[in-house]
Amino acid sequence: MNTWNSDSELFQMMKETLYTAVVGDIMDTLGYIHQFMPSNIRPLKDDMVLAGRAMTVLEADISNEHEKLGDPRLTAPFGIMFEALDDLKENEVYVCSGSSYNYAVAGELMATRAKALNAAGFAVNGFIRDTKGLLNMDIPVFSTGSYAQDQGVRGRVIAYRVPICMGNLTINPGDIIFGDIDGVLVIPQEIENEVITKAYDKVCGEHTVAEAIRNGMSTQEAFKTFGIM
Repeated sequence: MNTWNSDSELFQMMKETLYTAVVGDIMDTLGYIHQFMPSNIRPLKDDMVLAGRAMTVLEADISNEHEKLGDPRLTAPFGIMFEALDDLKENEVYVCSGSSYNYAVAGELMATRAKALNAAGFAVNGFIRDTKGLLNMDIPVFSTGSYAQDQGVRGRVIAYRVPICMGNLTINPGDIIFGDIDGVLVIPQEIENEVITKAYDKVCGEHTVAEAIRNGMSTQEAFKTFGIM
């Protein structure tokens, strides 16, 4: 049975109670075994926890030859990034992939706009910049690291709210994004209630197992008794 009545309540519960390892384990048991973003996508600060729905953004490298085509997605500064950013909704995560690692795909001004829109944060398969400014902001940012080189003359956002890929993982708009110090995973919408409910139950069970072990129960006996380890 759900213990939340809205996305806001759900994401708050996830941030306070769940962690990526247990959610990932549950999805493994359901056959969803490629749900983590690449392992080099890390939080800007170790205590950052991210929970929200994916607002997917497709980024692409460009060249002078692309600019001759006349497509505004390629010729306009940053492509349609401003349009994508302004379309962020409350509790949504700006999730970006598709480009090389030659430039940053997010920075302080983008995060300022996202925060003003009550967005949940950023999870990008690429670099961020303006690190000092981002560290002073109360918004979760997950990326492959920091690199100041700008996307302005190197990359463009060419689409948003479309399926995007990160390795073996496909991310659809509206999927739940959940990140902490151990990584970022994606919960498909079609299984989100089952996954989150089972993860919550497992966390409660793990607390029981931990208490039993502290009281002297062996790990073998604990696993035999509770089926959790």
